[in-house]
Amino acid sequence: MSLQGQRIVVIGGTSGIGLAVAEAAAREGAEVVVASRRQESVDAALTRLPRGAEGHVLDATDEDAVRGFFGRIGEFDHLVYTAGESLLLESLAESDLTRARRFLDTRLWGAYTAVKHGAPSIRKGGSVVLTTGTGGRRPMRGATVAASLCGAMESLTRALALELAPLRVNVVSPGVVRTELWRDLPEVERDGLFESSAASLPVGRVGESADVAEAYLYLMRGGYSTGSVVVVDGGGTLV
Repeated sequence: MSLQGQRIVVIGGTSGIGLAVAEAAAREGAEVVVASRRQESVDAALTRLPRGAEGHVLDATDEDAVRGFFGRIGEFDHLVYTAGESLLLESLAESDLTRARRFLDTRLWGAYTAVKHGAPSIRKGGSVVLTTGTGGRRPMRGATVAASLCGAMESLTRALALELAPLRVNVVSPGVVRTELWRDLPEVERDGLFESSAASLPVGRVGESADVAEAYLYLMRGGYSTGSVVVVDGGGTLV
């Protein structure tokens, strides 16, 4: 199956994995629509995407804004949700609950809201692809909020796949990938994490956004996949 001529909406599609998905889909001839919170991010993404790509500013935590966004863009074929704050790493004792709620608002409730208002506009044969992470299966210290999110996203995906059938709903679970997700870590710590992860992984390196984007394309193309969690982690859950 090809994505040629299909219309794909990527919320969070202006950087990292989301932008890689938009770029890969566009190379296959898809019409892409990207959205994120900041105008400068949208403008920068459009310089990397082919002519005809659309970009919109959207706060995924604002339900009225999300409802209006889908009302404006009309029908499409696939919804991809990759939006989120940078990774939240802090111990339970030192946790900031306001920040934790904001993290979940964007990544969990933002996805929920996008599917609620976007699903009615998805054409027959289309799909939704959400984003989680391997932290729910193999959490690290200081990742209680992130691990909770990952578990919730997997459960949400399975529930949506049943409720919205025959619309297909799947989720991609990346491992350690070199993206803006880690931007709040000091550079020395970030480089150390990538180096140690690469040394421990069976593939011998950390992932890149383009590696993970292939999983989203597979799930959009694959008409027999729904309720699935596709792990792309270089073998990280094995070691």
